[in-house]
Amino acid sequence: QVVNGLMDRPDWAAALRMPLGILPCGSGNALAAAINFHAGLAPALGLSLLQNCAVLLCRGTPSPLDLVSVTTASGTRVFSFLSVAWGLVADVDIESERLRRLGPARFALGTAARLLALHTYRGRLGDTPSDGATEVHGVTSRHGDAPGPASPPKDASPPSPAGGPVDDLLVPLGQPVPPSWVTLEGDFVLVLAIYQSHLGAELVAAPRARPDDGLIHLCYVRAGVSRGALLRALLAMTRGGGGGGTDAAAGPPLSRVPARAFRLEPLTPRGVLTVDGERVEYGPLQGQIHRGLARLLT
Repeated sequence: QVVNGLMDRPDWAAALRMPLGILPCGSGNALAAAINFHAGLAPALGLSLLQNCAVLLCRGTPSPLDLVSVTTASGTRVFSFLSVAWGLVADVDIESERLRRLGPARFALGTAARLLALHTYRGRLGDTPSDGATEVHGVTSRHGDAPGPASPPKDASPPSPAGGPVDDLLVPLGQPVPPSWVTLEGDFVLVLAIYQSHLGAELVAAPRARPDDGLIHLCYVRAGVSRGALLRALLAMTRGGGGGGTDAAAGPPLSRVPARAFRLEPLTPRGVLTVDGERVEYGPLQGQIHRGLARLLT
């Protein structure tokens, strides 16, 4: 709400120069955990994480923070600092809301329940990958031969934002993605676009992600994965917080692709989409990262 409130101001560019401070008071605390992680401090939870973040606030060192502009099917545009989720991650986030009084334990209980009743969702994922991302995808289709970063066709107009920077890598949701994008269609257990290292205080989803690396880290799991393999991948993420940035969950069944923009088109009629843990309208959406758009006290 704070970020999007600043973006609604006519002087949004100046307003975003004001550094934002984070004190963890919720059950997720992903951004606070990411700040703690990149400050080189030991993994912490609860009061210890709060104390670490308070010390960092007192030091008052401003650092750039990437924001992702996310546009939904109705044309609503919001700015996100953490993630866009569909499938398992979004289901657990929303379904466990009734267990919020349990704190972070609600995510573990919600994940266990969802693993027992594992759902798959059909959809299409498109992105502007970094060099070499085609091999990371595994099974992909590339429309056209243009190498390097993608850009929209010259005869297409990017979405016209009400405020904030222009999404120059995107075309309107009603149009096909640019020819040089990589697209992947199939059945998924989860799709997660994340731009911080942590998805929760104990969950390191993208240990190589930095708050200002200018990348969206697209993570997905295809249908057909066993519950055991999926559980092992999720447990590896919890161990990533103590590994000094090692990617414990890399490799099957979890695929990761670095991108600067993406489009997600759910083809399953019903499901849950979240932006920064908050439910948004279900349907096609797309996003583009804007490097260093905001500032964060780290």
